[in-house]
Amino acid sequence: MMSDLERFKDELTAHLDWFAERGRRVRFWWRDDDAVEPTPALDRMLEIANRHEVDVALAVIPKDATEALANRLQAEPHALVLQHGWQHRNFQRKDLGEKSAELGSRRDPEELMAQIEDGKARLETLFNGKFIPAVVPPWNRIDPAISRLLPEIGLPGLSTFTWHNFPRAHQVQSHVDILKWKKQVRFIGWESARLRFDLQLTRRRNTGGEPLGVLTHHLAHDDGCFAFLEEFLAIAAHHEGAEWPEVKRLFEDPGMT
Repeated sequence: MMSDLERFKDELTAHLDWFAERGRRVRFWWRDDDAVEPTPALDRMLEIANRHEVDVALAVIPKDATEALANRLQAEPHALVLQHGWQHRNFQRKDLGEKSAELGSRRDPEELMAQIEDGKARLETLFNGKFIPAVVPPWNRIDPAISRLLPEIGLPGLSTFTWHNFPRAHQVQSHVDILKWKKQVRFIGWESARLRFDLQLTRRRNTGGEPLGVLTHHLAHDDGCFAFLEEFLAIAAHHEGAEWPEVKRLFEDPGMT
């Protein structure tokens, strides 16, 4: 009987074969959230990215980002930096049933934009050419009014999870989170991964070339998450039916061919 891992690998390969047979490619990209300092988990993830020669965009929290992280990433050929809000703090009212957000409706726009500008300046100083002017809202939530202000301060790029109220140019979404967050944080499992990729890859047979975003959080990874990255990239990073554009180019023009 075929294992869940074997079924995942077979279906992923079959999808990519379908695209390759038609002279098409699925575009993938990889976003990892919450980086602030070097850790063994970060080292392990970067080693995987380097071995398979795919970019990983690190959503870094500006307030807590360390010079040690900047030094660690300086010579990394496939590590880029996005702006993960300012401090990854919730300002919504949980007592009223509101979901967590730092860039949400409870913020004073003027105060918030000043913080985001400070964060942008800090990441530019720390990471130089590795910084991409794009915001990843903590908890993947952003008030539409705040979203519209970001390009005015030099942050045209935006990345949330799956959908956003005002899709726009320079928006590059993530679609498959490999972590299960409720109760015990852990890898979602091979069957859940198979179903999520099946949905996204089936959609791309009939829609445009929106990049398929894989979302990770290296600080929360168990061994299952790292095993997923190894097995997934062994196929997706080397198949003729897939491609991994440079992350900088994606945020410059998400619809590029």
